[in-house]
Amino acid sequence: MQDEKVVLQEEDMRRSLARIAHEIAERNPEPTALAVVGIHTRGAVLAGRLKELLDDLLPVEVALGDLDIGFYRDDVAQRLQSPVLHSSHIEFDVTGRTVVIVDDVLYTGRTVRSAIEALFDYGRPERVQLAVLADRGHRELPIRPDYVGKNLPTSRAEHVRVRVRELDGVDEVAIEHASANVRVGA
Repeated sequence: MQDEKVVLQEEDMRRSLARIAHEIAERNPEPTALAVVGIHTRGAVLAGRLKELLDDLLPVEVALGDLDIGFYRDDVAQRLQSPVLHSSHIEFDVTGRTVVIVDDVLYTGRTVRSAIEALFDYGRPERVQLAVLADRGHRELPIRPDYVGKNLPTSRAEHVRVRVRELDGVDEVAIEHASANVRVGA
């Protein structure tokens, strides 16, 4: 049995992403060196939205890419299922740029660590920043986001579900409390 509570609705998500875009624009005075890279799957969707918002705020078009971190995970050998793989698309030189990595939920920090490792296979950015829609805490690695849509204090028995209209038909963030027999994560 799972109970779910919606904590961000469509308008909340839109406002959070708009605020993050403004913060990114304010903190990065060299817009020509800025790039946004989303982590598959929902982080890539959110990165696309941030890119559109940034393009409206800045005098230049922001570079956009997406990363698949499936083979960079530190638990790939321990997982029961093979990772679902997507193609990474970074069709610009990351060297010397400020790259904002975008993910939907920040939890232990391991996904972000994997994304940074994958990103460095494409070059050496001058700076790497992190934007997340939801930060649920419970870090296992010393990773802190630069931009946060919403802090969501959760227990380890809860799961944060981000839904985006492009994939799920609706924009919302929900906290799901799982029963003892259901594996929790994200």
